[in-house]
Amino acid sequence: MELQIFRKTKISAQLKALCAWQKMKQLRSFIKKEFYHIFRDPRTVLILFGIPIAQLLIFGTVIKNEIKDVHIAFYDQAKDETSLKITNKIISSGYFILDRNLESTADIDAIFRKGKVKQVIVFESDFGEKLTREGKAKVQLIADASDPNMARLTISYTTGIINDYIRDLYPNLELPLQIEPEVRMYFNEEMSSAYMFVPGVMALILMLISAMMTSISITREKELGTMEILLVSPLRPSQIIIGKVLPYLILSIVNAFVIVLIGHFVFRVPIMGSFILLMLETVLFILMALCLGILISTISKNQMTAMFISMIGLMLPTIILSGFIYPIDNMPLVLQWISHIMPARYFITIIRGIMLKGVGLLFVWKETLIIIGMTLFFIALSVRKFKIRLE
Repeated sequence: MELQIFRKTKISAQLKALCAWQKMKQLRSFIKKEFYHIFRDPRTVLILFGIPIAQLLIFGTVIKNEIKDVHIAFYDQAKDETSLKITNKIISSGYFILDRNLESTADIDAIFRKGKVKQVIVFESDFGEKLTREGKAKVQLIADASDPNMARLTISYTTGIINDYIRDLYPNLELPLQIEPEVRMYFNEEMSSAYMFVPGVMALILMLISAMMTSISITREKELGTMEILLVSPLRPSQIIIGKVLPYLILSIVNAFVIVLIGHFVFRVPIMGSFILLMLETVLFILMALCLGILISTISKNQMTAMFISMIGLMLPTIILSGFIYPIDNMPLVLQWISHIMPARYFITIIRGIMLKGVGLLFVWKETLIIIGMTLFFIALSVRKFKIRLE
């Protein structure tokens, strides 16, 4: 009797072990199948491996606390041996590029409004003589603070180079001569970070809302099968597109208006230039983003694809490669080239120029033409792809 019970217990244990082994085998097969499905889909592999690697490489090369090839100008009233030596030391440091030598202080405002020069260094008259006779001399460092991060870096580097010059010139002096930098932040005396992030956030929000919502809206019609119904309706394709896009155009303009008002009244960001020109440029950028959204909808099969392209393809490049947070001049040359196809780069330049510097169309006409060109390009490409899909 006990032997039979033992045999039954043994058989039961074997059956349980066999069942457990079968379940493990099924689980392994299921896991293998999932791995197979993952690696069979190139998009999934791209999300898992391509995007993290790309983000690491991009952020690792973009996020830097040093400067490189920053354009500066000099207004040397002394033009003596000491001022020339300091000028040569600053230029030969590798951090700065001499853009031009100014003839008067009246040129400072004009050169800053053009946007290329980020700092002007002014030597007082009899600079070298005062340094030798009185032991002190003054140099004025004027930075374009419409980008506060870049302004801080340029001032810090220039001050360090000037101090190194004194230490190298008189290494054994217990009380070395002093060059006192007088720092002035142009366009942003208080160094408010709002001056930087309000134009950038405005570009980011308008790009995402206009492009992403338009692409998702049109793709939804295709996904649900209602686009075919609309196409056979009395409405023309152009009327359908206008009907889908116009609400987002109006809502985006309202958004832009609200952002500008909040930036001005809450964060004290000035509007130095023409408000009408500011809104016209904003409407142009919104139209470009809407056309980009239409193009995304023509190449997207479903809403998830449209959202993925809009989020990954627009949001990250707008943040990283537009000059919103990280100075473009500090980026590797390859990323600087890529940044030229980022629409937000030109819009941020326009917004900062009009709001912070008070410039007119004569100073931002190049950026305006580029955005117009991008708009026409996206329209032409969207129409072509839309016709191909109909055929």
